[in-house]
Amino acid sequence: MARQKTAYVCNDCGADYTKWQGQCTACNAWNTLAEVRLTTTKGSANEARNVRFDGYAGGANQQKVVSLSDVALEEMPRFSSGAGELDRVLGGGLVPGSAVLMGGHPGAGKSTLLLQTMCYLAEHMPALYVTGEESLQQVAMRANRLGLPTAQLRMLSETSVESICETAQTLKPKVMVIDSIQVMHMAEVQSAPGSVSQVRESAAYLTRFAKQTGTVLFLVGHVTKDGSLAGPKVLEHMIDCSLQLEGSADSRFRTLRSHKNRFGAVNELGVFAMLENGLKEVKNPSSIFLSRAEGPSPGSVVMVVWEGTRPLLVEIQALVDQSHMNNPRRVAVGLEQNRMAMLLAVLHRHGGLMTGDQDVFVNVVGGVKVLETSADLALLLAVVSSFRDQALPHDLMVFGEVGLSGEIRPVPNGQERIREAAKHGFKRAIVPKGNVPKEALQGMQIVAVTKLTEALEAL
Repeated sequence: MARQKTAYVCNDCGADYTKWQGQCTACNAWNTLAEVRLTTTKGSANEARNVRFDGYAGGANQQKVVSLSDVALEEMPRFSSGAGELDRVLGGGLVPGSAVLMGGHPGAGKSTLLLQTMCYLAEHMPALYVTGEESLQQVAMRANRLGLPTAQLRMLSETSVESICETAQTLKPKVMVIDSIQVMHMAEVQSAPGSVSQVRESAAYLTRFAKQTGTVLFLVGHVTKDGSLAGPKVLEHMIDCSLQLEGSADSRFRTLRSHKNRFGAVNELGVFAMLENGLKEVKNPSSIFLSRAEGPSPGSVVMVVWEGTRPLLVEIQALVDQSHMNNPRRVAVGLEQNRMAMLLAVLHRHGGLMTGDQDVFVNVVGGVKVLETSADLALLLAVVSSFRDQALPHDLMVFGEVGLSGEIRPVPNGQERIREAAKHGFKRAIVPKGNVPKEALQGMQIVAVTKLTEALEAL
């Protein structure tokens, strides 16, 4: 009879212990250890880790040792997924042998986006879509509703990782989707699907298959109630690229962000629109974030943020109102709240405007999350506009970093930001002096500032 072995695994970081304890010493989280029962059989898990997948070019050369100087430096081959926004976030396309993890809230469109991509790729190369959460009839109904070409896409309804890899060795797909990793299981791991050990071992087995066979692997992952990826943290270390599909229930727009990418930048942003026929790319994201009111309104100004390799025009709104509480509220949506509090102190010290008895609410329109400092000046000018109840010009664009001494610092790619604003019809701009282009732009009046007081005077 197989000998039973019990271990305790942290649900957050995946660290294991021989006995239960209240706090995980690896990640300092409390009450995250769960009991896992393992069965030790002859050559079960150890042999599964050492299994090799043959039949593909390059599989036999995995253990060849070479000098670092002998490694070819040509660019890694990529191929397009058929969706330009997805290629942008991935760093230029799909890399053979890469493992991509895509997470998102239920209903965000993860399965829809991957099904559209797989139907396109199946017309050019072998592709396999493995579904463990839905039946084949449910996937076929969605594809038929979206009007996708389904003749070439191979489908498999299976949750056993070993069976999936055996089938994939026979079909030899170039791209494979696993929907989702939380329902997959391995026979050697004696725990329920979705547990820490099952997710960890299943992902490791599938990732090793992708590396040895040169298959592009897409793993669909669930998220927790706070929006983080469910499962052990080690899952994000195994894969090459981690994508997050975000979107609110009351908006038809979806944003795709990269939180980890071994083959490209991690600050790229892809924008899709959820329509009746699926997710469609938004080629000009600035147009959807600039749906402003017809007339000027106090507390509203447009800024230019840099997302990956392109500028993005977004509107920032501020509302300053008399507070009826002992501690006035400071609420920032889409911006860092601590930085907003710091900027309000700079506005008081160097701008002469005291908001200590006012409630301040700041929002970035469209659900965009701004992480860079180029939004500092636009935030302060929006606060001043709302506080004085005076609307800023409708054709004004602002960006710049504000220092603690009230100076306006230049930001990267300043000239490209100004050109993008001019392309969308903006006639005025308040920018740092270091970002003023050498050649004047026709139809654009640029005000260069070095201090916060100069920006306030320019209004």
